[in-house]
Parts: sequence; structure tokens; C-alpha cells
Amino acid sequence: MKPLNPAAIAPPFARYSHGMELPAGRRLVFCSGQLGIAADGSVPEDVRAQADLCFANIAAILAEAGMTLADIVRVNAYVTDRAHMKGYMEARDAHVGTPPPASTLMIVSGFTRPEFKVEIEVVAAAA
Repeated sequence: MKPLNPAAIAPPFARYSHGMELPAGRRLVFCSGQLGIAADGSVPEDVRAQADLCFANIAAILAEAGMTLADIVRVNAYVTDRAHMKGYMEARDAHVGTPPPASTLMIVSGFTRPEFKVEIEVVAAAA
């Protein structure tokens, strides 16, 4: 994987890459958006804890394909309030590899259930 951060544009605002180039022959996994819900159905109140659960769920999905969180090349994340950005970004930075993947964060009005504060979807690639 090769991060693409051209000098001709402003650098990323946080720990992410503007783009990621993959060598030919890589396998791709596209994960549906994951919510901060545990296997027992519990949902923590804290956005960081929800984001950590999102990444744990993503890790389980990637493991099914023989991949890890280090194989993530693209993250799309959604939070329900600007105040939740910090907790999400802390979780993202703790769970993604280096170089950091391409990333988009959007503030949305809500999810299917009001207790959810963050949803994360990823694309991963491996040989």
C-alpha cells in the first residue's frame, strides 16, 4: 500500500491519507457499516467505547478473510454530533495501521436506534 498525499494540495487535517494506492493482485474486503453494539446486544453510552466496538466488529469480519485492521485502506465514519468527533478519532487512530488509511468523517442526524452515536465502514486489502 502506498499513501498518496500530494504536495500540491493541503495536507490531511488529522492522521489519515488523502488516498491509498494498492499494488495489482490485492484481495479486497468491503465491510458494511458497523455500530457500537456488543455480541450480547449491549450498547455503551460513551462514543469512544462505541467506536472501539465498531473496530472490534470490523476486526472480526476481516479475520474471516484472513485480514487485520492493519489491512484497512479506506474508512468512512459517521457520528451524530460534532462533540463525538474526538472520541471517534481517538479510536480510529488507536486501531488503524501505518500508513493511515484514506478516511472520511461525516456528521449525520442519527441512526436506526437513538443510542447509536457512531457507525464505521471500511475497505481492506491484502495479498
